[in-house]
Amino acid sequence: MTTFQVVLPEALASMPAKAFLHQKGISSTLWKRIKHSGTFKVNGIVTNAARTMLKDGDTVSYQVEKPSEIEPEALPLDIRYEDEYLLIVNKPPGQLVHPTTKEAHGTLAGAVLYHYETKGETHSYHPIHRLDRDTSGLVLIAKEPQVQYLLTAKDGTKRFHREYLAIVEGRPKLPEGLIDAPIARALPSIILRKVSPEGKEARTHYKTLSSTEREGKLLSLIELKLETGRTHQIRVHMSYLGHPLLGDDLYGGSLELMQRQALHACRLHFIHPITKEQINVKAELPRDMQRLLS
Repeated sequence: MTTFQVVLPEALASMPAKAFLHQKGISSTLWKRIKHSGTFKVNGIVTNAARTMLKDGDTVSYQVEKPSEIEPEALPLDIRYEDEYLLIVNKPPGQLVHPTTKEAHGTLAGAVLYHYETKGETHSYHPIHRLDRDTSGLVLIAKEPQVQYLLTAKDGTKRFHREYLAIVEGRPKLPEGLIDAPIARALPSIILRKVSPEGKEARTHYKTLSSTEREGKLLSLIELKLETGRTHQIRVHMSYLGHPLLGDDLYGGSLELMQRQALHACRLHFIHPITKEQINVKAELPRDMQRLLS
C-alpha cells in the first residue's frame, strides 16, 4: 500500500488527485493503473480518483503492486543504503540481478524480497539498472514504481551517476581519456556487442590509477565513469581500446589469473528524487580483485 500526506501551497485550496500524483512522480501509465484499481482512498475512504479534489492534510493511499512471481530467499544481502524509497546493495560476483527461466533461485531479486518480507514491507522488485552476473558492486533498487520513474529520464537515460573499477591487461597509452564509440549487437549473436558506426552512442571516461606485474603479465587498475549505459559498454570499450578486462574471455581477456571479468561497480551518486538529498555510496573492491593488486 502506497500512502501520501497531501501538502498544498497556501495559494491553493484544492488540487485534482491526478495533478498531485504527477507531482509525486506518478507516470501517466501508473496513473491509469491507480484510477482503475479500485483501491484509491482519501482519508481511508475509497473514491473515484479521476474525480477527486485533494485538500491540504488529506491522506491518500492506493495499491497497484501485482503479486510477485519471484520467490523470496534467505540469502546474504550487503546493504549499503536504505530508506523508505530506495535500497542500494553491494552484489557479489556470480549472482544474477533478476531470475531467468533457466535460473530462478539464488538471485539478488530473491534476497531483496526476503529482506522486505522480514521487515513487514510489501514492495515489488524494481532494480533501476543491472549488472552482469560476474560483475560485482552497487545496484540501485526502487521500492515503489514512481521512484523508479523519477530516476529515469523520458529518453531512457538514468538520473544517477555510476563509477566502476576494472583490472585490464596492459596499460593504456594515454593515462586517461574518453572512449566515444557507438555500440551495436554483433549479429547473429544475441549476447555479443561490438563497436559499430551503426550502433547507439556510447561514451566511457577512463583513468589509469595504477599498474602492476602479476605472474609475468602487466595489469592496470582503471577507474571508469559512464555517460551512457549500453549493454557490456565498459567491456566492449576497453577491448576496443586494446586492453580487455582480465577474465573477460567474451571480449578477448585472459582467464589465467581470473575466472570472471574484473569489473566492480564501486560508486553511485545522485540527488534523491524525493528528499532531494545528495546520496553518495561506495563499495570497496572485492577480495578476488584486491588479491591481484596486492
